[in-house]
Amino acid sequence: MIDINLIRKDPELVKDNIRKKFQDEKLSLVDEIAKLDVDYRASKTQADELRGQRNLISKQIGIIMKQGNKKEAENLKQQVNEIAATIVTLEEKEEILQQKINEKMMIIPNIIDDSVPIGKDDSENVVVAQIGEALIPDYDIPYHVDIMESLNGIELDSARKVSGNGFYYLKGDVARLHSAILAYARDFMIDRGFTYYIPPFMIRSEVVTGVMSFAEMENMMYKIEGEDLYLIGTSEHSMIGKFIDTILTEEELPQTLTSYSPCFRKEVGAHGIEERGVYRIHQFEKQEMIVVCKPEESMGWFEKLYENTVAFFRTLDIPVRTLECCSGDLADLKVKSIDVEAFSPRQKKYFEVGSCSNLGDAQARRLGIRVNGKDGKYFPHTLNNTVVAPPRMLIAFLENNLNEDGSVRVPEALRPYMGGQKQLIKR
Repeated sequence: MIDINLIRKDPELVKDNIRKKFQDEKLSLVDEIAKLDVDYRASKTQADELRGQRNLISKQIGIIMKQGNKKEAENLKQQVNEIAATIVTLEEKEEILQQKINEKMMIIPNIIDDSVPIGKDDSENVVVAQIGEALIPDYDIPYHVDIMESLNGIELDSARKVSGNGFYYLKGDVARLHSAILAYARDFMIDRGFTYYIPPFMIRSEVVTGVMSFAEMENMMYKIEGEDLYLIGTSEHSMIGKFIDTILTEEELPQTLTSYSPCFRKEVGAHGIEERGVYRIHQFEKQEMIVVCKPEESMGWFEKLYENTVAFFRTLDIPVRTLECCSGDLADLKVKSIDVEAFSPRQKKYFEVGSCSNLGDAQARRLGIRVNGKDGKYFPHTLNNTVVAPPRMLIAFLENNLNEDGSVRVPEALRPYMGGQKQLIKR
């Protein structure tokens, strides 16, 4: 959510930002909010003036009562009662207007950074860098499920019977590899000074609306029937939510956190759920990184966060590239975002394995997270990034470490988490 002062002082800047995101249907909201805000401030000013009058008259009543003029005192009391009734009406009007303003403000997209490329959709995202040599071996790379099945490491049919499409059983060495990658990611981030968390896996609706847009919520979140609880789509939701209605000191910043969680997603949309695969699924696990920092430090942290993911994948011998999201591909709360993509030798292309986002002060405004600064209170910036999200990451791992005989090499960094195993063999 943006600062309403932007609409008061520079509505054209807000409208221009909406145009850059190709959301022209939202342009009228700016004028609607401006009009509601004028009415809100007028009501508030009138109520404040009446409160002043009421206080002044109340003092006069005391003086007049001491003088013994009861009739005049009663007349003044009647005025106080009438003023009080008007104030109540104005307060009710203020509340209604504030609610309408907030509802519309929640739909206005965040102001994107000047460095964000302008484009309508993900086809206009911009490659920033390629790291590591994208090698295509002279032998065939099977589909990732076929590799897992050759290692006796996955069951899809039984999972489909139990839960439907979008679920899986991992087992044996593949299941151990999955857990090893997460454990390695945990220690990788701890070694970089991040505090490790395991957060709640369900959150209340006020946290959901604080951390994401309504469109994302509808397409992602599972609601717990009969309760004000949602299953998290990523641990970022819980981790940012833990600061709700908190006032931090500047000495407490930056907050650098890394969290593990299962993630649950509807995956509603054009892509759909894969019937045979683990790329787009309803349930997975993830190691995340989260930062809460001073506004002037957020872009520096943004670069550090996605560079952490690049470094992590390179220790596992997986070529990656970074891709900057264009304006039309940015979710409404984001100021800037870079995807990290891993190379698929089988498909001979890169695919997304993580996303790094700077959300400016949007989440902090929604959740009431503030900082006590030397010049007064302000909203901090929040950032998040994926360290790793298996089993999607397993696709890149298996394809890039597959040997011609069907065995899979275990990179040195991961061996301590695999009981010293140097390779996974066909079974």
